[in-house]
Amino acid sequence: MNKPVVLITGALTGIGRAAALAFARDGARLVVSGRREAEGKALEAELRGLGAEAAFIQADVRHDDEVRNLVDQTVARFGRLDAAVNNAGTEGQPGPVTEQTAETYAATFDTNVLGTILSMKHELRVMQAQGAGSIVNISSAFGHEGAPGASVYVASKHAVEGLTRSAALEAAPFGVRVNAVAPGAIETGMLNRFAGNAENKAALAAQAPLARVGEPDEIAQAIVFAASSKSSYMTGHILAVDGGRAAT
Repeated sequence: MNKPVVLITGALTGIGRAAALAFARDGARLVVSGRREAEGKALEAELRGLGAEAAFIQADVRHDDEVRNLVDQTVARFGRLDAAVNNAGTEGQPGPVTEQTAETYAATFDTNVLGTILSMKHELRVMQAQGAGSIVNISSAFGHEGAPGASVYVASKHAVEGLTRSAALEAAPFGVRVNAVAPGAIETGMLNRFAGNAENKAALAAQAPLARVGEPDEIAQAIVFAASSKSSYMTGHILAVDGGRAAT
């Protein structure tokens, strides 16, 4: 059986990095992407150390030409694109709506929303021509609820979920699936920046019935499932991996 070719954006830290390691252990051929070359090359070496065929390609998902090049280089190297994980994201500038500006909006939406649109645009260009493929976008527990002090981030993740459902309907006739994974509070640098202090972090953990913060690998395993043929009848779905928060 051919090893699947997987592209991951925002792969250098947190959930993206955990997903890259999980796919590598599962035997995938990988292209990992991000904006920092030194960290990218180090991750490429680590993945190769696990026995995976892996390459780092530098790209900023906010720019159409860079995303086009990323996808084209992936296909040039491996001949196809079986799965893509659109993980590149930012928490933006927390604070109430009254403190937001056009600049803080753009800083969040250009990465979280435009970056997802451009990534899917070029991934679907390849996958629809193949007649097969699986895209996994990364949303959040805040992609389907509100949160005071995080309005712009929340709005961006609501947009990701809307994009996921709409793209799934467009892609289905071509045999391509599009889903999203929506993590709760996960032990990452983004969570620590967002929470700001240990007390706020503990409060976020307490919102989950499992009463703890999740680990990046717990999200990575859900991503691998959603990307794989094990979820072959699932598309347009938002998979909550949030310690039970969505059930409350």
